[in-house]
Amino acid sequence: MNSSHLLLEEPIRMASILEPSKPSFFPAMTKIVGTLGPNSRTVEIISGCLKAGMSVARFDFSWGDTEFHQQTLENLKIAVKSTKKLCAIMLDTGGPELQVVNKTEQPISLEADTKVILTPDQDKQATSNLLPINFHGLSKAVKKGDTIFIGQYLFTGNETTSVWLEVDELSGEDVVCLIKNSATLSGSLYTLHVSQIRIDMPTLTDKDKEVISTWGVRNNIDFLSLSYTRHAEDIRHARDFLSKLGELNQTQIFAKIENIEGLTHFDEILQEADGIILSRGNLGIDLPSEKVFLFQKAAVYKCNMVGKPAVVTRVVDSMTDNLRPTRAEATDVANAVLDGSDAIILGAETLRGLYPVETVSTVGKICSEAEKVFNQDLYFKKAVKYVGEPMTHLESIASSAVRAAIKVKASAIICFTSSGRAARLIAKYRPTMPVISVVIPRLKTNQVRWTFSGAFEARQSLIVRGLFPMLADPRHPAESKSATNESVLKVALDHGKASGVIKPHDRVVVCQKLGDASVVKILELDE
Repeated sequence: MNSSHLLLEEPIRMASILEPSKPSFFPAMTKIVGTLGPNSRTVEIISGCLKAGMSVARFDFSWGDTEFHQQTLENLKIAVKSTKKLCAIMLDTGGPELQVVNKTEQPISLEADTKVILTPDQDKQATSNLLPINFHGLSKAVKKGDTIFIGQYLFTGNETTSVWLEVDELSGEDVVCLIKNSATLSGSLYTLHVSQIRIDMPTLTDKDKEVISTWGVRNNIDFLSLSYTRHAEDIRHARDFLSKLGELNQTQIFAKIENIEGLTHFDEILQEADGIILSRGNLGIDLPSEKVFLFQKAAVYKCNMVGKPAVVTRVVDSMTDNLRPTRAEATDVANAVLDGSDAIILGAETLRGLYPVETVSTVGKICSEAEKVFNQDLYFKKAVKYVGEPMTHLESIASSAVRAAIKVKASAIICFTSSGRAARLIAKYRPTMPVISVVIPRLKTNQVRWTFSGAFEARQSLIVRGLFPMLADPRHPAESKSATNESVLKVALDHGKASGVIKPHDRVVVCQKLGDASVVKILELDE
């Protein structure tokens, strides 16, 4: 098999595989999103995750109240200050998620080949024969023979914590099911998923709106992860809602594709969304197992070509309880990077896992190794071909900067930007070196007070592969009128040197605006 599509160097030296990885200020170009929860909410653990490579903190509102998440976020702010590591905030909505409610929180044992009733009566107590759910329309949505999955995180591959049911009988609003495998459900809430059945509930629920308009507004969230996105209209509706919430009109919306309905409308969703999250846990239930990788590769490719971040979930489930991933999981992370993913989301692994810091570190190391053999040359040609001719002015500058940086073996690309668009376009072409995005704040007013923009733009680049932001002094405009104004460039170079990316006698490519002209220049450093 010809592997030239996979590797930059062919053949790879086997001895090089044994060489230890060099420590770096930027653990990997691929970003890591960590879900903060019970086992990852102390300042010490969060600081460890930030140092290990976490650049986005995800708050999952399908469980927990706002007070719990606020305490976690306050600890995150302390950790950010102490580590001096920027971190963005992602709010993940509950969405139209069906849940089994276990008020007693006692483990429930379910035996194979026995029957259990799913009832919308939440006043009833959960038992081995009766499971209360949060949806009244289930009996109208399913029919005899349909498949239902229940588990704390759906099917993890561990048959003792997830259960597979087959609908046997409909009785009023109750659904009688045959249990297909023995399992023990523990905790207060379990997700319920009906394979390939549409659930008639709004994507952005009233509870989601309340959380966004209170907790989200209070904390100026950078990303909204819209669970169970099924249509482009879902994104438009969410954007309209955010536009009325002050600063949240700048919040980016990531469509979380979790079922066949979202897959079917993927192209329209991609046009509207700022990024895509491939929720492989739920997709793995709706899709045949052998089809999941095909969707991943197709979806990531489409995101890459239009320059929107592609984020992959559920990569190292076993690290929830173990210090090392399985061989299959390690390979899966590497393949996600080689496919072109911008970021990896860690869910249960950091939320309730025993080794949150080690998990972030391990995934970062795998990503870093995979990036070394990513075929940038082939990718670059595909990206240029997809854009076609004539290119826009900005697209041409971005692609030229990347090509120049690779040709001269530059150690970094420095890009001056106000909106972040130029830096994201450069990152779209997947340069092999870090892109230091110097975000120049802009002064704006609402006739009552002055404020600076730029913080949102800087944090939102923390989910883009290869992009590393820094906030510049607002006294230095992004569009300099004089080529002699080099002070902000010196700050960026000093930042690169301090982080170990730029060394004496290195070459650096700089992309900036001088007056009305966009300029790409190559610097050779003396020291």
